[in-house]
Amino acid sequence: MLPLSRREMLARCGTGIGTIALAGVLRDAQAVDAPRATDPLAPKAPHFAAKAKHVVHLFMNGGASQVDTFDPKPQLDKYHGKPIPTGNLRTERKTGAAMKSPYSFKKYGQSGIEVSELFAKTAAHIDDMCVIRSMYADVPNHEPSLLLMNCGDGRQPRPSLGSWVTYGLGSENRNLPGFVVMCPGGYPIVTTQNWRSAFLPGVYQGTYIDSQHTQVDKLIAHIRNTELPLEKQREQLDLVAALNAKHLADRANDANLESRIRTFELAFRMQSEAADVFDLSRETKKVRDLYGDTTIGRQLLLTRRLIERGVRVVQLWSGAGQPWDNHDNLATTHKTLAGQWDQPIAAFLSDLKQRGLFDSTLVQWGGEFGRTPVAELPALNGRDHNHYGFTSWLAGGGVKGGQVIGATDDFGFAAVENKVHVHDLHATMLHLLGIDHEKLTYRYAGRDFRLTDVHGTVVKDIIK
Repeated sequence: MLPLSRREMLARCGTGIGTIALAGVLRDAQAVDAPRATDPLAPKAPHFAAKAKHVVHLFMNGGASQVDTFDPKPQLDKYHGKPIPTGNLRTERKTGAAMKSPYSFKKYGQSGIEVSELFAKTAAHIDDMCVIRSMYADVPNHEPSLLLMNCGDGRQPRPSLGSWVTYGLGSENRNLPGFVVMCPGGYPIVTTQNWRSAFLPGVYQGTYIDSQHTQVDKLIAHIRNTELPLEKQREQLDLVAALNAKHLADRANDANLESRIRTFELAFRMQSEAADVFDLSRETKKVRDLYGDTTIGRQLLLTRRLIERGVRVVQLWSGAGQPWDNHDNLATTHKTLAGQWDQPIAAFLSDLKQRGLFDSTLVQWGGEFGRTPVAELPALNGRDHNHYGFTSWLAGGGVKGGQVIGATDDFGFAAVENKVHVHDLHATMLHLLGIDHEKLTYRYAGRDFRLTDVHGTVVKDIIK
């Protein structure tokens, strides 16, 4: 005889009426959630009129230096090699004298916003960008800062921004994941936690792609079944689906099981769609040359193709580990890294505009924190982590461009004017997507959770 389930045991122990009542409640709950259960990635209405439909996050993992990219500080030239008069704030490692930027800055566009030579091509779009120079986070360590920037919490397992967005809005293409993550060469630190769904259903987790590859079979593992034709795969999948549905019927609201069923179906449908979207040979040579035949260039061209096909969120990383974490040799390494991104970003923004996608696509650039304006000991050639003040920029998707939000102090160490916490950034991005960050909640472990927890204020000056 098969062992009894917990529910059956309780029913046979004299609580049958309670079990019947529970079953009724579960049926009602399932009826309310029927549209979501039928297709959890089906497009959903936002809370109010949205300015953006898609999100692209350009992640400079490791922490790009604000004073070498988008926040010029002439005072560092004056004090180079000397202690700064305001004193050094406490960071992860010991720091010493001021270190001037090895790069020149120049004003761009009608707005006249200063940008480093590192991003001279990106700066051609400065009148469409909102540069936030007053970002700040909680601690100067990679792991918690990465999780804060991606998941809204640096300590506890929480769903990522991409997972929250796809949970709230669904996706516009049933044949592709709603949330795609590209990181060439492997994972960043804290790996898949950066794009996890945590307690949200697994269907909202980011789909990782190793974008160093060019062949679709290597970009997405097992994308093709070489053993069975499509019609036989469909028969096999229908059988598995029937067995899983029976299994699920006895385990109402089992999110993990339901997510697995959806994953099987998505994997089957992706065979044809993914082969098309990841085949860059379908683009003209002119477009491919615009982005450049590099890993980052291909990432951004793939991103445009994914956005065109209705994918909701795409996150792009610089590479495995923490490439921008330049505690020494910053002048050379930052220049190399920025050189990989500058032309592709400029091409991507131009391409979005040309195709009418810019106004519906919210683009964010930045890292998990910035870097100190003072050098890390003992040499005068690198910078430590800095969470007190750093830069991120937004473009497209309802963003009011050609402006700077906030400021750091004279040396670029700490945000001092119109400070924007990571929670505020998230609240603002959700607002641009038509989502009230206080209403996008999910009940788990007896309480309602949200991306911004109990924090976050929409920065209205960023919005058109």
